[in-house]
Amino acid sequence: MKSVPPTPLIALTDIRRRYGEGEAAVEVLRGVSLEICAGEFVAIVGASGSGKSTLMNLLGCIDRPTSGSYRFAGRDVAALDADHLAWLRREAFGFVFQAYNLIATETARENVEVPAIYAGVPKDPRQAQAAALLDRLGLGDRLDYRPNQLSGGQQQRVSIARALMNGGRIILADEPTGALDTRSGAEVMSLLDELADAGHTIILITHDRHVAERARRVIEISDGRIVADSGRGEAAKTGRATLPDLAVADTGHASLSANLREATRAAWRVMRINRLRTALTLLGIVIGVASVIVMMAVGEGARRQVMAQMGALGATILYLENRSAPDGSPPRGIDDGDLAEIARLRSVSRVMPTIGDPVTIRYGNRDARVYSQGITTDMPSIHKWPVAQGRFFTEREMRELAPVVVLGSKIYEQFFLDGGNPVGRQLLIGNTLFEIIGVMSSKGASSGSDGEDKRVFVPYRSALVRIYQRPVPDYVVVEAKSTDLVDDAEREIRALLAARHGQEDFSIDNAGARLNAEMASRRSMTLMLGLIAVVSLVVGGIGVMNVMLMTVKERTREIGIRMATGARQRDILRQFLTEAVMVSLVGGVAGVALGLTLGGVLLLFAVPIGFSPLAGLGAFGCAVATGLLFGFMPARSAARLDPVRALAGE
Repeated sequence: MKSVPPTPLIALTDIRRRYGEGEAAVEVLRGVSLEICAGEFVAIVGASGSGKSTLMNLLGCIDRPTSGSYRFAGRDVAALDADHLAWLRREAFGFVFQAYNLIATETARENVEVPAIYAGVPKDPRQAQAAALLDRLGLGDRLDYRPNQLSGGQQQRVSIARALMNGGRIILADEPTGALDTRSGAEVMSLLDELADAGHTIILITHDRHVAERARRVIEISDGRIVADSGRGEAAKTGRATLPDLAVADTGHASLSANLREATRAAWRVMRINRLRTALTLLGIVIGVASVIVMMAVGEGARRQVMAQMGALGATILYLENRSAPDGSPPRGIDDGDLAEIARLRSVSRVMPTIGDPVTIRYGNRDARVYSQGITTDMPSIHKWPVAQGRFFTEREMRELAPVVVLGSKIYEQFFLDGGNPVGRQLLIGNTLFEIIGVMSSKGASSGSDGEDKRVFVPYRSALVRIYQRPVPDYVVVEAKSTDLVDDAEREIRALLAARHGQEDFSIDNAGARLNAEMASRRSMTLMLGLIAVVSLVVGGIGVMNVMLMTVKERTREIGIRMATGARQRDILRQFLTEAVMVSLVGGVAGVALGLTLGGVLLLFAVPIGFSPLAGLGAFGCAVATGLLFGFMPARSAARLDPVRALAGE
């Protein structure tokens, strides 16, 4: 019975490869037709420039033909997308290059592991397999050596181990002995002989006919055409090697988490190796994050200071005063009837008439000209001003015109030098004796001004009758029910008094609106400072992008190596995007630490500071987002590199 010839593993039909366009176009391959079966040991021999390396790139699916047909295991390679081609390179091919093409930052074992990483092999079995392969090739004691610590022959054996990591069904060896001494070259050829005997398909690219004679089949190429072919070897006739199953290409790759772990490890190593450049890149991010934190802290400190002033002065307070009418007629004055009607308004909480003038007060042998103020019992609560010693006067004392007085803290210090308890002692205000019943706390400590601490306070009715003998208050303090109703209260009071007086013989000072306007101004200033800080963060991000673009250029060959060993475009994208984010992440942490330190220094110099966890998290988040944003373009450019050009890059 007649035997059926085996299905070709590789079938090329009229393959052409042209570079350039128009008159500048160069045709490197000119109608190459070739079949290679599984298990063959084939040498493609030719002089430099004959097209043999271009043919190897096409066979290994790292380049595409300009025209012609390439069928792998019976399937048209032209129909495969980038991810399927990456899978095919990873699972079916193992590359051995003349220049070794090892990743300089990785150890021997880590270089061997690369194809298995992209295949999704877990860490422990991956490391064990890589160590076993290197041990088998005589490098068991060189697992943690980097390429620059290995000889040429040792590097080439690492390259062969990498080619075998995922099975190495097809070994594509491009001038594997070209850069080696005679002894190392012989060792490499012996390894290839062993692999061929074990059933691997070996495609050897060489210009050396003595090396080519080690193969079972020799194909000669010249000027882009096959000029001689010794025919299929015995391995092809038996068909003992199996074909890879393309049907599993959609599932055979690393998980997202595994990919990110590996990308993070590699990124951290690159950052450590390039410490100076990393530090300079981090500087922009660190300054940006620290600036955001400090600027926002300063703004928050200013806001809290205003809030303290609002608490002291009253964010809901209006001041109502008498004044001449627009026609020049004297004011009627705000009487008790007006006060009662104002107190009934929907938006008003409390009404406090006030009267006062400087008068002479005397205690013992000391006297001074002091502002004496007649007020109601609502004053401590309206102005958020507690009593430090003794008590404040009561409603009953108000009604009975009691001669009692509460001292401001500065007046107490002025008259009671020994710091003794003043409660129960007598003080002469004008010509009337008043009993001291309390001392107010220091107002200057919260408001920033000690003017009110230099006053004395008496019941409003007592001041009208016993001191000033005036029928109406100098001004009225009106407290709105909330900050939202301050403007409503002003409008309602204005309308009420205009109707009762028949003219506008009063003025209203809206302290709450004034403080709210100051608060809005401080917010705008904080926002402006924050934006300035964000600009510095953006500048840092541009620095990250610039460095990443340089990194991509410097590591072009590494990108080509990763693509040749099975990395998909998204794997390369994640790799470089992770590096950008890592830089921003480290810069963000350092920036937060610097910002907190600078804030602490400002606190030592009594600068109002208000650290906000939200601002810190926001600045840190912005740093990470900056890495993603400005690292995306360099990462995408790396992912879109052509594998052939990347491998040829420096």
